[in-house]
Amino acid sequence: MKTVIPVELPQTQYDIKIATDGLQYLGPWLAAAGKAGKVLLVSNPAIFQHYGETALTSLTEAGFEVSQCVLPAGEQYKTLQSIEKIHSVAFDHHLERSSTMVALGGGVIGDMTGFAAATWLRGIAVVQVPTSLLAMVDAAIGGKTGVNHPQGKNLIGAFHQPSLVLIDPSVLSTLPEREFRAGMAEVIKYGIIWHEGLFHQLEQAERLDQLCFVSEALLHDILKHSCQAKADVVSQDEKEAGLRAILNYGHTIGHAIESLTGYKSVNHGEAVGIGMVAAGAIATTMDLWPQTATDRQLAIIQKTNLPTKLPATLNIDAILNALRSDKKVKSGKVRFVLPKRIGEACVTDQVTDDVIRSVLETMF
Repeated sequence: MKTVIPVELPQTQYDIKIATDGLQYLGPWLAAAGKAGKVLLVSNPAIFQHYGETALTSLTEAGFEVSQCVLPAGEQYKTLQSIEKIHSVAFDHHLERSSTMVALGGGVIGDMTGFAAATWLRGIAVVQVPTSLLAMVDAAIGGKTGVNHPQGKNLIGAFHQPSLVLIDPSVLSTLPEREFRAGMAEVIKYGIIWHEGLFHQLEQAERLDQLCFVSEALLHDILKHSCQAKADVVSQDEKEAGLRAILNYGHTIGHAIESLTGYKSVNHGEAVGIGMVAAGAIATTMDLWPQTATDRQLAIIQKTNLPTKLPATLNIDAILNALRSDKKVKSGKVRFVLPKRIGEACVTDQVTDDVIRSVLETMF
């Protein structure tokens, strides 16, 4: 199966290519996107071991002069120090303004490579080749790049759109089960905020917790509908001036959980899953949507075997303090994305601490 989804923006246009075994065509497709010359491939050890040779061979045979930078895996390495390492390799191999960085990995590698490309020589091209479900449906699309600050997630970054996003579903065969579940959190998000049909497909699936229980056809629909949803939103609001904020559904409390647990015990998708449970309950408390919708959302999250309770090590005051440091705070008010119905969400700053506290107290 092959699907091409165009992302149309005011200043640029690029394609999301979804193709089984597509990694072997990375070089020709990069050349077809108008790129030539030097390429810096950025990855982590596990991904490079599995797929680095295929990517390097494809790029080299297509005529690119390729160098590589392999960084440690993990959210804790998503720092300015890692960006400096990428820049050092770029310097050593004389990357020019016509050169390209290629991110081969999950969301961490994609975010860092994108930010390194945005800031090398004031901006060179980047191509995203996501290898995790989460990166395929979310992180690789839309141009958000960056690293974490000790006080919060993704506080340092830039908008820098890719020249191409290449999604090869076959690489998910080596993805750990926990990371597959993490990616499903973002898929569920799209069903809630944008694509009611996708939500119904997820409801009808018997199991969503492991790749082996998801048919090839359903996986293709998951990727296609999720990527299309992200492309639709980003095309209408590239730099989150309005509509794009709905993509943060589940992320407000989710980011607080990640930060407070040191990005170690709870991964991004797990935190978003918990955040969606909280956001759904808040929406019900505020009479934005019915309890039946909250229950339907919870059932899908449970089907994915994602956590739905807060870590016992956290406390509510710490979460409320972390929320005030969130990058989505405006005029001192925390902005929440809340569902209005399956397939539609809104952004509001009218969620009081009392409402947040009453919901979180039920989630330990």
